[in-house]
Amino acid sequence: MVSGAWAIPRLPNRREAGRRLAERLIKYQAEKPLVLALPRGGVPIAYEIAERLHAPMDVLIVRKVGAPDNPEYGLGAVVEGGHQYLDVARVREAGTTVAYLRPTVAEESRELERRCRLYRSGRPRTPLKDRVVLVVDDGVATGGTMLAAIQALRSALVAKVIVALGVCPPNAMWTISQHADDVVALLVPEPFVAVGQWYDDFAQVSDEEVVRMLRHAHRPSITVGPRVHATH
Repeated sequence: MVSGAWAIPRLPNRREAGRRLAERLIKYQAEKPLVLALPRGGVPIAYEIAERLHAPMDVLIVRKVGAPDNPEYGLGAVVEGGHQYLDVARVREAGTTVAYLRPTVAEESRELERRCRLYRSGRPRTPLKDRVVLVVDDGVATGGTMLAAIQALRSALVAKVIVALGVCPPNAMWTISQHADDVVALLVPEPFVAVGQWYDDFAQVSDEEVVRMLRHAHRPSITVGPRVHATH
């Protein structure tokens, strides 16, 4: 299922995007959802959603695995808990191999662990099994990072995965909808160049801001079991 608004003006900032998304997600409030933000850009949006829905909030830490000569061109992602996702078709299109990407995967895994330590501060993780989860980000380009997050959540046996996005191009919207129970996006622009072009204020979110918002939000802990998946 896909829920989208196809002709909305640019978004002022992430906090306003969160408030607008919250109104579209209020229908899930009765299911007592857990709001999970993809750091760092998804955190301000998730914070607003969690506040409006009176829902617990946490982060799901995901790191994109980019092409060797173009880090912004996503070939897959790593997710906390040991989950790895590589799109074999995109890896081939980029003229590389899964084996060649191992140093990149290792580097992103180290950064992921750093963020886990910083954001969680040693807090234990609890299972996601049977939870309705709202996965939030400020936007996606190809959707690969979000797909990795969804697959990690499915491996944790969640009851339902709802994806909430500020911006999502039509092709990524369709792809994500094949894996999520619902996708809610404020902007589904075509043509699409980059997420940031659809926000008036797209300033980088700092680690300090993430930690501060998590301290002010109710944060349950999470467990995502290890799993490796590659698409063909």
